[in-house]
This record gives sequence, C-alpha cells and structure tokens, in this order.
Amino acid sequence: MPESPEVEVLARFVAERTRGRRIRTVELDEFRALKTRNRPLAELAGRTVTGVRRHGKHLAVATDGPVLVVSFGRAGWLRWVPAADPAADPADDQHPAADPAADDAPPAAAPLGALTLEDGASFVLTDAGSWLSFGLSVVDDIADVPAIAKLGPDPLDDGFFLADLEAVVDGRRKQLKAVLQEQESLAGIGNAYSDEILHVARLSPLAHASTLDAGERARLFAAIREVLTDALADRLPVPIDGLKAAKAASMRVHGRTGEPCPVCGGLVEDIPGSKGAAQFCPICQA
Repeated sequence: MPESPEVEVLARFVAERTRGRRIRTVELDEFRALKTRNRPLAELAGRTVTGVRRHGKHLAVATDGPVLVVSFGRAGWLRWVPAADPAADPADDQHPAADPAADDAPPAAAPLGALTLEDGASFVLTDAGSWLSFGLSVVDDIADVPAIAKLGPDPLDDGFFLADLEAVVDGRRKQLKAVLQEQESLAGIGNAYSDEILHVARLSPLAHASTLDAGERARLFAAIREVLTDALADRLPVPIDGLKAAKAASMRVHGRTGEPCPVCGGLVEDIPGSKGAAQFCPICQA
C-alpha cells in the first residue's frame, strides 16, 4: 500500500500537471469506487484545478468548485498519460521495469477510470489487486470525508513534535505496530514503514505503547521522522510508476524474511501473528 512518502510525491506530481488547468471529464468504470453516490463525478467537468494536497494516504484535488478526494488501497494508484503525440508510442509512458517478486512491486494494473484535462492529458486510475483498491469522493470540504476528518497528526509535517507522539502513546495498552498504523493516531504510516520505524528505533513491535520510557519515546520519535523524511527525499526523483517498486527495494526488514539484518547480521523474522505480512529483527528489537 502506498504510504505518506509515496503519496506526497504523487501529490506534487499531480499538482505540477493540473494546477490552473481545466478538467474535461472524470470517468469511472467501477461504480463501487465512488463513495459519494449523491455527488456525481460530472460535477467536476469544466472546473479548474486550484491545488493538490496530501492528507495522510489520501489525495485531494481542489477545484474552483468541489474537491475530488482519491483514497488508495494496497494496489490502487495513478498513471500519467500526456496529451496525445502522433510521434509517440503510448506504451512508452513511465513504466520502469519492476521486480515482480518484490513485496510492493506493482503487478499489471487495470485501468478503472480517468481524470482527463482540457488538452487530453489524463491521470488514469489503476488497480492491480483482486479487490477494489481505491475510492473517490466528491465533497465541498475535505472534512466531509470521514477517513480524513479523523486523521491524527502527520509525522511528515514540520509541526510534528515529540509531544504529539507522547500524546498518542501515553496510556495506550496497544502494541506499538498497531498504534503506528492507526490513522486516527498518526496519519500516513502503514504496514511497511511501521516495520522500518520500529527497527530503526530498536523497539519490539509487540511492546505496548504505554510501557515506553522517556528514552524509548525519544528514539521512536526520531525514527519516525528519519524513516519518513529520508523515504520522501529518496522517492522525489522517482517516476510515479516506479514509486512502489522503489519503496520495496529500500526496505531494511519489511518483506525481508530470512535475510540478514543490515545492523546485526541476524536473520529477519516474521512478526508473530502477522502471517508473513510484517517483519522485524528479533535481536535488534528484543
């Protein structure tokens, strides 16, 4: 699933190509993806894009009318298709080769809709999963999307401080990994980056948040900021169709079961109870 660093890069990419431009159409082949059934996508036709922002793992495209919110699941993403060039081969559009064995490498993605601009350029909504991996909402205010309204503080924001994290973990009798993935507590962190953060912080994913002492809280805060800001910096030069593969390739422990830990050399293991979906180093994170 794309997490905040990848969605932030996508938001900047979309903003550069849409701000100040008029939307011709927004089409959707999968009706279940539209979460605001009383607000048809046709409301966006003829509107001018005024800005694009990320909210956690959600992308908000603001116009001079309503806002289009795109919410991504594990296999949902966008593909950029420039305006038609008679001399260009459409198959050449930003599709870097990816390792199909990589945990987050995007498999062949089916187009399920598109936002088309006035010159014919478009962002195609794609889904490579066996279940629906994105949702669209047409709203007047982003707070009208329940998942955005309840988001916790965003660790990629400059205004995220240790006190914000302490408010999240204080008194929480819940495992650290679950707390990090809880969008109401911290916006934008998912399965992969929660594994990476806890490895850098040298904390067990099974430890309860309420048991952290002051030093462990400080380590966790520093790891959250380091992992996410470094990931964002690393992803900025990557074409949007290569972001998921780049993310998978960068992982220290996530998706690395049986491989040596890059810190201690011990073997990375699956987190107990995760059914192979999450990993840690039992030596570094004892």
